[in-house]
Amino acid sequence: MVASTHWLASAVGQSVLERGGNAFDAAAAAGFTLQVVEPHLNGPGGDAPIIGHRAADGRTFVVCGQGTAPAAATIEAYIDLGLDVVPGTGHLAAVVPGAFGAWLDLLARYGTLPLADVLSPAIGYARDGYPLVPAAVRTIRTVERLFAEHWPTSAGVYLPGGRVPEPGARFRNPALAGTYERVLAEAHAAGADRLTQIEAARRAFYEGFVAEAMAAFVREPVLDSSGSAHAGLLTADDLASWRATEEPTVAVDFAGVQVHKTAAWGQGPVLLQQLRMLEDLGVAEADLGSAELVHTALEVTDLAFADREAWYGDPADGDVPLDALLSRSYAAERARLVGPSASDGVRPGSPDGRAPRLAALFGDPAAGPGGSPVWPGRYEDAGGGAALGTGEPTRGPDPAAAAVDGPALDVRPSGETRGDTCHVDVVDRWGNMVSATPSGGWLQSSPVVPGLGFGLPTRAQMFWLEPGLPSSLAPGRRPRTTLSPGLVLRDGGGFAFGTPGGDQQDQWTIPFLLHHLLGGLDLQAAIDAPGWHSTHVPSSFHPRTSTRRGVEAESRLGADVLAELDRRGHVVGDAGPWSLGRVSAAGIRPDGMLHAAANPRGMQGYAAGR
Repeated sequence: MVASTHWLASAVGQSVLERGGNAFDAAAAAGFTLQVVEPHLNGPGGDAPIIGHRAADGRTFVVCGQGTAPAAATIEAYIDLGLDVVPGTGHLAAVVPGAFGAWLDLLARYGTLPLADVLSPAIGYARDGYPLVPAAVRTIRTVERLFAEHWPTSAGVYLPGGRVPEPGARFRNPALAGTYERVLAEAHAAGADRLTQIEAARRAFYEGFVAEAMAAFVREPVLDSSGSAHAGLLTADDLASWRATEEPTVAVDFAGVQVHKTAAWGQGPVLLQQLRMLEDLGVAEADLGSAELVHTALEVTDLAFADREAWYGDPADGDVPLDALLSRSYAAERARLVGPSASDGVRPGSPDGRAPRLAALFGDPAAGPGGSPVWPGRYEDAGGGAALGTGEPTRGPDPAAAAVDGPALDVRPSGETRGDTCHVDVVDRWGNMVSATPSGGWLQSSPVVPGLGFGLPTRAQMFWLEPGLPSSLAPGRRPRTTLSPGLVLRDGGGFAFGTPGGDQQDQWTIPFLLHHLLGGLDLQAAIDAPGWHSTHVPSSFHPRTSTRRGVEAESRLGADVLAELDRRGHVVGDAGPWSLGRVSAAGIRPDGMLHAAANPRGMQGYAAGR
């Protein structure tokens, strides 16, 4: 079974399973297809953290497709350019593209099929065309002037005939098809062995003609969101020296299962922290549709994400106290801060007694409950409940339209984007499972590399240009990404799950997990259950603002629940009935049957299987 955020990716993944491929083959094929059919959400030049489980030996692992900062990317290099933040678009935000290498690594280590079988569907859609989803069209329309006046290589691909494409129209990217075809040709020329071909494809991308084109283009200044044109820092050496890596997951026990995430170079552990605190607060006995439960979950979310700001980063940044952050004793300590009313400020904790520190942008801390420090935070007005600076919004001015036409992405005319992403989950007949959240390389955030048909990642915008923080910029470090695939394991089964959504990814999966694991709803009903998220959470994206005590909630929670949240001090935005989240899942039931589910919101996700 395959579930993803686009029906074509799900169909491609299922076709691979039908031909005898395993979950790792199918996930890679779906991932390459997503790079073509959701170009506003990810691309070959993007990022791709992947969690996998191999049933034969019980191995559960992370393939890290998050690229690193260039060797020349020092804080001083940006300060010397007169910048105090990394621009959200253009060449200066580029890190090493990790998605292509991550899919190849997964295929080489755990797959069974030749690269051509896995890559051919993506080539076909790029060459012959596919229906362009309305959200992609809206994105292109938003940045039309940027493309036409400053990014001609992007205009050449995304403004065919000088016009914005029509929603649903056949759209082609022949340059991308040509890139993939040339990569395959070089793979075949290397020999008949499957692993030899995969390695040759990796070399073509990171050391050969693809790398040469990327490195040459980065040397040419392009307009970015700072308002000026800059060349980039990424070099051929940066590309050639990078490889996807494999590492252990981090996990906690909850409701009789193990929930697995990436380490703290991603935000995944915030989900685990939330589950720990909710467990301590007795969530198993709670009414899952009550205002009390939603309020408690929101408060727990704000505490976990405050810890993300204070403590998460690449392990190379220093000692991330992850064991302490995920301990039951620390969760109990943090849970005691949850009161009957909405809290204010940013309140990180002190795992192992260590004093937290936040970026200067959050202001100077003051003493909070029990003497713990509280930072003022950086807020924008609620604006009627619209979420500002908190990842990937999933509604436009008209929630009803968003439910039909797909999510309205938070893209500015400058190309700045707050966390747009896609997702795929796969389970096969042998019990292997994969969860992946590809992102980055967005069509709107970096100009198309001439001749390649895709742009570069802009994930460096998540670094701080302030020394001494867990996610401060340094050469060779991974930015603290928001990308957060997940995996649940239990005796006799489990399931892969995840969602797009920037900072919301590990919030939208909370009601899903609670309704499935505690409420007994099946995967589809749990996905369909009303959702919510905090917009009080600090944004990972420039300009790092949030909405003070802000909440977005689906109206299906009920008017009484929304009114009670408002009474408790939350600034509630009614997001409409079907608008929040794009969760999908696929796995094995305790009775051995496979099951999968996809999100109805936006009418784009799809689950398939037999």
